Amino acid sequence: MKKISLLSFLFSFCFFVSLFVVSVQGRVHKHKDKRSRHPPTSHISAPPLPSPSSPPESSPIPVIKPSNIFNVLSYGAVGDGLTDETAAIKSAWDSACQFDSGPSATLLIPQGHTFMMQSAIFNGPCQNKVIFQVDGILMAPDGPESWLKSNSKIQWLVFYRMNGFTIQGSGVIDGRGQKWWDLPCKPHKGVNGTTLPGPCDSPIAIRIFMCTDVALKGLKILNSPQFNVKFDNCHGVHIDSLKITAPGRSPNTDGIHISTTDNVEIFNSVVATGDDCVSISTGCHNVDIRNITCGPSHGISIGSLGNHNSRACVSNISVTDSVIKYSDNGVRIKTYQGGFGSVSGITFNNIHMDTVRNPLIIDQYYCEAHGCSNQTAAVFVSDISYTNIKGTYDYRFPPMHFGCSDSIPCTNLTLSDIELLPSEGEFVRDPFCWNAYGASQTLTIPPVFCLQEGVPRSILENDLLGQC
Repeated sequence: MKKISLLSFLFSFCFFVSLFVVSVQGRVHKHKDKRSRHPPTSHISAPPLPSPSSPPESSPIPVIKPSNIFNVLSYGAVGDGLTDETAAIKSAWDSACQFDSGPSATLLIPQGHTFMMQSAIFNGPCQNKVIFQVDGILMAPDGPESWLKSNSKIQWLVFYRMNGFTIQGSGVIDGRGQKWWDLPCKPHKGVNGTTLPGPCDSPIAIRIFMCTDVALKGLKILNSPQFNVKFDNCHGVHIDSLKITAPGRSPNTDGIHISTTDNVEIFNSVVATGDDCVSISTGCHNVDIRNITCGPSHGISIGSLGNHNSRACVSNISVTDSVIKYSDNGVRIKTYQGGFGSVSGITFNNIHMDTVRNPLIIDQYYCEAHGCSNQTAAVFVSDISYTNIKGTYDYRFPPMHFGCSDSIPCTNLTLSDIELLPSEGEFVRDPFCWNAYGASQTLTIPPVFCLQEGVPRSILENDLLGQC
């Protein structure tokens, strides 16, 4: 029995050893198979590299362009109406003037602020066209006592030697002229229009001097101490949609004054001042005035010309499609005795007069002071056309006054479609003529019987007359 048991044990031991060996070999074989399903590392292909012609995508670097807006607030201006902003505004101007990264630069007087500044000159030429954008209020010092003693008292804002320049905006330029008008030297302060001793200089609000291609658009200009806007020695001026106002008794506050300036357009504007709405001085030609509402005022004037025996030359001026109301004069040509030169090629067309004292006037005896001496020399006035002018005049004065030089008559005055009636009453005054030559091409009201026909011999025989 023991012998059988030992044999059984040996048999079982051998059996289990066999099973163990087979199991280990099987596991080793399975592990080798699993590895054999993966290729060798040396056979694995790398991912394709990007082509040199197709660089990898990346976020673009933004290009920062310099702004062409130069806001005066960014240069230290406060805009409270009390602080002197001159330095800040001049600094903004210098930056705008030097800007060369675009077609134009804009100096901005922003809306919602009032900026007081002293007299200043804005010099050119600049790198590009400059826009002076007034959307807020730009205000002068309050009268002579607030004016810096080192500054000139004959001008406030001066723009000099600019080429391609615009002043525009929805804001206001306020000259604060009341204390200047109240100086004792001003005519309305003395008895019966006399003046009293004392300083009399008063600043022009805006003076544009030796500039080319200038535009003024949309502004309101208030209460200038003297002329509101003055152009000297400019070429190419475009004015549109200005509103200029000053009290009717404010002295010498011409709305727009041009001198030695040509190729001018003045359109769609309203002017009410204490002097001429538009005054045209010597050296001006090619001036087109359209759709102007003028008054109260002294009217639209060519002159005064020939002062101190000087030469005056004005030509090719037209005033069209306009209204003149409650004014001392309508359309006027005024010259001093003793001058020389000529006024020619003047057209007044389609103008409505409303209660105007002298609707049509040529005055070659103009004199600001009493006692001007008579002189034989005169500016030659010729080729003046009045067409389609209707409305009312002050019944105390003649509706047409053509007072020409004794020695050098006015010639070629033509009138057509004129109808001027008194603003009060029914009495129609006759026109006044003195040494005036011309003709009525249609029936006029009132009739103009005082014009002389033809051209006088003194004019035909004077080859040097009216040379400019």
